[in-house]
Amino acid sequence: MLVDSHCHLDFDVFDADREATIARARAAGVTTMLTICTHLSKFDAVRAVAEADPEIWCSVGVHPHEAAGEGIDAPEALVQRAAHPKVVGIGETGLDFYYDHSPREAQRVNFRAHIAAARATGLPLIVHAREADEETAQVLREEAGKGGLTGVMHCFSSGRALAEAALQIGFYISLSGIVTFKNAEELREIARDVPLDRLLVETDAPYLAPMPLRGKRNEPAFVAHTARFVAELKGVDEAELAHITTDNFYRLFRKAKRPGPGR
Repeated sequence: MLVDSHCHLDFDVFDADREATIARARAAGVTTMLTICTHLSKFDAVRAVAEADPEIWCSVGVHPHEAAGEGIDAPEALVQRAAHPKVVGIGETGLDFYYDHSPREAQRVNFRAHIAAARATGLPLIVHAREADEETAQVLREEAGKGGLTGVMHCFSSGRALAEAALQIGFYISLSGIVTFKNAEELREIARDVPLDRLLVETDAPYLAPMPLRGKRNEPAFVAHTARFVAELKGVDEAELAHITTDNFYRLFRKAKRPGPGR
């Protein structure tokens, strides 16, 4: 059993074959998926995907790219929506200084509001970081020092210092198809050192399909390729890696319920 801990099943690229996409995931052994909110205005659609399937969960949040148009400066809107039984995480949020699609100050305000919502709800924070390692680490250290904060660095492709900072405060590291790319040796070196009990796997579908499927539309079934690659990287067999990352997912996303007998 595998978990795709981060995908975007509400995106319109799945409109024509969303049910078939989910069926292919199940056929590949991916029993559970977490579909991620990036726009507060689109939360209802994200939630609807999760409501339609007992093993799909969702988050609520505003991506840093959207901070200018939809960013929040207080946690209440997130806290209210997080009361829904299908919402198991806050985000994705964070800082992206590579694209700078939103002003950096708007991203900072949005990030802090999400952190406040995560602390208020007790749900884990789902963090996006790109070309913002030092500031992301600083913010997370400050906020973790106040207590009551858990989370994951999603689609991790940053440097060792941010990985170590995240691990030090108890966060998890989630690996996507990027770890399989030919030019990702630095990331692989970091991944080798991430403790197995802090590791998750994800697709970030529809983006970043792993080798040997790079260039195709990514989908949750493809997390099996990433998991296979990570298992070899970590020197464990595939079944053990699947078991460990699944346990890690449910340990972090405690509100999500494991599949029951006969489901």
